[in-house]
Amino acid sequence: MGLQDAASQVDQAFTRDDLKGPSFENAFGGATSFLRRKYTKDLTGVDIAVTGVPFDQAVTNRTGTRLGPRAIREASTLQPYDPPYGWDFDVLSEFAIADYGDLAFDYGHTSKFPAALTAHIKGILDAGAASVTLGGDHYISFPILKAYAEKYGPISLLQFDAHSDTWPDDDMDRIDHGTMFYKAVKSGIVDPLTSVQVGIRTTNPDTLGVTTIDAAEVHRRGPEAAVSRIKEVLGDRPCYLTWDIDALDPAYAPGTGTPVWGGLTSAQGAAMLRALAGINIVGGDVVEVSPPFDPTGATAIAGAHVATEILCLLGHRMRTT
Repeated sequence: MGLQDAASQVDQAFTRDDLKGPSFENAFGGATSFLRRKYTKDLTGVDIAVTGVPFDQAVTNRTGTRLGPRAIREASTLQPYDPPYGWDFDVLSEFAIADYGDLAFDYGHTSKFPAALTAHIKGILDAGAASVTLGGDHYISFPILKAYAEKYGPISLLQFDAHSDTWPDDDMDRIDHGTMFYKAVKSGIVDPLTSVQVGIRTTNPDTLGVTTIDAAEVHRRGPEAAVSRIKEVLGDRPCYLTWDIDALDPAYAPGTGTPVWGGLTSAQGAAMLRALAGINIVGGDVVEVSPPFDPTGATAIAGAHVATEILCLLGHRMRTT
């Protein structure tokens, strides 16, 4: 297949026959599934399911992350022509990847949302697939982690973020995107001693034992040193990777609810993600993309690339284990 196939390929999200391979339909047209993967609710034979969670009830400042999954899918239409750059394999051709669509939930019953999301992810895991989730505000990681911990036990967390999200909050039913990892540690679903936060640049009064590599350290010592430390802490334990788009400096990702200067560059982010090959990653998400605050689309583009790199990390783990 090649670019000439754009003359006949369209709406590959619905018309493609299989779950593997590139797509050559015109980037500016057609149904915008993530990376032009097939939309399906049938997870038979699926290795990795991409799903969206359009939820932004728990934002600190700027709303709009409920539109993140849609924007990330649209931004990803520039990527499915070639193997992801910098990897020695083509995750799109080697693995069955499906767009599982979005979580359905009643926005009028916010208290029912967490259980609905946990069940949604549990369904993916029970089918034998891994999940890559497009958010949505960062609270969504907590219900997702519950599903993963049910399968793997207490899990290691690799968090790229400007904020620690471990501020004290002992009300486990309270929905807040700044306290969910405090709850995840306190409820025993995340092992803090084998977890790492990267890119932090806001005050963190209590790390709860989680290793912190702040943005200044990444700038000072470089991505390679950060990855070396990450791998040392994670070891070979099952790891869930969550990437808050505000891990990047606002110059690279202005469309987020909580921008903080002094962050990672997109080049640093790409270098670290690719150098993380070999970690025992079992799932991941990219969150906090808020399209209304970035008319250029740069933030959604960054989100699409992060999600693709998570796919590659999962594929690398699957092909070596």
